[in-house]
Amino acid sequence: MNPPTPNENTAFWRPDWGLERLGVRMHLSFRSGGVSKAPYDSMNLGLHVGDDPHLVQVNRDIFQEHLGVPTVFMDQKHGIDILEIEPTSPSGLCADAAFTTQAGVACTMMVADCMPLLLADERGRMVGAVHVGWRGLVGLGEKSTLLSQSVVENAHRVISSSLAQTFDQPTSRLYAWLGPCIGPTTFEVSEEVVAAFTQKDPLYLQAFQPHRLHKNKWLADLPHLVRLQLKGLGVCDIWGNDGSSQWCTVSRPDLYFSHRRDRVSGRFAASIWLEPRLTLELKL
Repeated sequence: MNPPTPNENTAFWRPDWGLERLGVRMHLSFRSGGVSKAPYDSMNLGLHVGDDPHLVQVNRDIFQEHLGVPTVFMDQKHGIDILEIEPTSPSGLCADAAFTTQAGVACTMMVADCMPLLLADERGRMVGAVHVGWRGLVGLGEKSTLLSQSVVENAHRVISSSLAQTFDQPTSRLYAWLGPCIGPTTFEVSEEVVAAFTQKDPLYLQAFQPHRLHKNKWLADLPHLVRLQLKGLGVCDIWGNDGSSQWCTVSRPDLYFSHRRDRVSGRFAASIWLEPRLTLELKL
C-alpha cells in the first residue's frame, strides 16, 4: 500500500485495504487542519499533552465530523488492556486497544511515534484498533516485568474469541493495517529493550541493528517487530507501513506529530469503523 499522502483539500487520509466493499472504513489524521497553536499546531487530538482542552475538543469535533460516526478516544497507558465499545461509549476509557461488532462507532488510537494498528475480520463483522509502542508490544508491565502477553497478542486473543462466540462459527482470518510510526533509522533504543524482545523470542533480533555512532545503542524497526508478532499469531494479510521513510513520524514533520523529534507535541489519530449497513447499501 502506498504511504499516506494528504489531499490538497483536506488534512485527512482514508486508505483502502480491500475491505471497503464490506463497509470497513479507516481514517488517518495529519497534523494540519485544526485550531491548536504551536507547538501543538494544529490538529492535535490529545488532551494529555498540555494543549488548551477547548481547542483539542474543537479538533476532535472536526475529526468526528469528517468520519461521520461517533469517535471513542481512549485514555492510553502503554498497557495491554482491550475494551469492547459501542456507539454510546464515552471517550476517556482506559485501554490501549478497542474493538466493536457494532456499526457506526470508530475505534480510535492516538499516537506521536507509536504505531496505530487497525484490525478487521475478512467478513467485515468486527474491527479493532491497537496502540503499539515498544512496551506494549513486548508486554512490559509495572516494575519492568514481562507479562504473558503483549497488547497485540491480547487484542488478537480477545477479538478472535469474541468473533467465535458472537457468530458461533470458526473464526475468519484477520486483516491488519500498520499506520505511521517512528521509523527504523530513527528509533534509538537501549540494550535493555533488545534484551526484553529477544527474551520473549530470539527471532526479534532481526528487527534490531547496532547503532553505528552510539555504543550500547540500537536501532529498532518497529514495523518489522509488529509484522513478526502478527505473523506469529497467524495474521498474514498485513497492509500499510513497510518501514520506509514516508511512514516515519520523525522524518515527516510536515505530516506527523513526533514526541521523539519535538519532545512537546500533539497527537494524530487513526480510526476504524463499520459503516452502517443502510448507508453502505445506498452507496453501492
